[in-house]
Amino acid sequence: MIETHFKVDTLTIKVNNQMEVIQVQVGKHIIEDVLLDGGANVNIMTKNLKTKLGLPKPRLTPYHLRIVDQSMIKPFGIIKNLRIHIHGIPYVTTFIVLQNNVVDFSYFMLLGKPWLKDAKVTCDWGNNVITCSM
Repeated sequence: MIETHFKVDTLTIKVNNQMEVIQVQVGKHIIEDVLLDGGANVNIMTKNLKTKLGLPKPRLTPYHLRIVDQSMIKPFGIIKNLRIHIHGIPYVTTFIVLQNNVVDFSYFMLLGKPWLKDAKVTCDWGNNVITCSM
């Protein structure tokens, strides 16, 4: 008897027409509308979301971040090696935690270049589809 094993090496996700947002799972919690941002050099979550997810207190960070309006802010902390799932596929990544009052947040979580590189994300802008290589 011949056994056949299939390896799934890509995951294709249809994203929102207005913004590149996806759904992310952390533990048993589902976070809707997580923004994908190829211009962000870090992955970000708000302090409120960190608390809602029941994550431990983040480690202090020795640096400041320059945000979109070019102002500098001090992060609340950093959470390393956080396991997240996207469409059932696990990823381990690092998040910078920001105070809720530091910026006007439209999103509670943002996946930037660190995750985009790890997941080998490519984007088909014409069809609003992202592909992650595993």
